[in-house]
Amino acid sequence: MSDEGWVRVAARGDLAEGEVIGVVVAGREIAVYDLGGELFATDDVCTHAYAKLSDGWVDRGEIECPLHAGRFDVKSGAATAPPCIDAIKTYPVRQVGDDIEIKLG
Repeated sequence: MSDEGWVRVAARGDLAEGEVIGVVVAGREIAVYDLGGELFATDDVCTHAYAKLSDGWVDRGEIECPLHAGRFDVKSGAATAPPCIDAIKTYPVRQVGDDIEIKLG
């Protein structure tokens, strides 16, 4: 596996199971999630109105936007509840040692 394009975004200890954190990488706002020990990453800004998804709530594999309660599937980025209709971008994520890395691509 090539290491090209992978960027460290956090330490594994920064993210508890069932939680989400927001990070800024190369000028992009990214949300990183731990769902049952599995890591995921999406854009951190809601596609409906400017709000940080990392300020929202993770529930059954979805992130709920704190502004208007729209929801997105963390794994696919798909909008799952109104008023959100446009998906959020997802990113490949991996753990290397104690580092969480995403591939911006």
